[in-house]
Amino acid sequence: MITVRRSDERGRTKIGWLDSRHSFSFGEYYDPAFENFGPLRVINEDWIAGGAGFPPHPHRDMEIVTYIIEGAISHKDSIGGGGTIKPGEIQRMSAGSGIVHAEFNASANETCHLLQIWIMPSKKGIAPGYEQKTINPGATTNHFSRIAGPEPADNEVRLVQDAEIWVAQLDEEVEAVHNLRPGRKAWLQVAKGEVSIGAERLKAGDAAALTDMTQIQVRSRAPSEVLLFDLA
Repeated sequence: MITVRRSDERGRTKIGWLDSRHSFSFGEYYDPAFENFGPLRVINEDWIAGGAGFPPHPHRDMEIVTYIIEGAISHKDSIGGGGTIKPGEIQRMSAGSGIVHAEFNASANETCHLLQIWIMPSKKGIAPGYEQKTINPGATTNHFSRIAGPEPADNEVRLVQDAEIWVAQLDEEVEAVHNLRPGRKAWLQVAKGEVSIGAERLKAGDAAALTDMTQIQVRSRAPSEVLLFDLA
């Protein structure tokens, strides 16, 4: 079963320096039909103006992943984690028992475009943690490659949850296939381009909830970048 979540149907927060679209209920935006998808709690697509960002603020008991589409973001937190995150990298912060962090556009002039992803952890009160990895160059070209999971490889970040994040960067008219194990479901988020899945066409910002499927076949209709969340 494919349930489409169109980009223009998402919630929106727009202030002077931030334009944010919410796939799930977030802040003042509430949609009872889209509160979460399994442990996937937040996908916010953010455009952050040059020189601006989120001042220090707290989190707890959440796996927070940052994926850059364009530009770069600077991160600093209360446990000493920090760095500049760019396209081709993946960053994960386990808020655990409590953490304070700040994120600012690394450029004074150019907009940063990113996805901020929250996944509810399988354990509460864990020690906070920070991790940043370079995605294996070429691994995501024209097929799905895993970038996060509970038992990560060298170029993946760890998630404290039975959840995986896969990425594919597709040339035009390429098919990428992902097999789902029995009892699992998936969320497909289009970061760039246009793809089709089944009879549905998805453009940048669109998403699809995928249930009762054993194989996901994604075909690009233009050069595209997609994230797939494989969930228990």
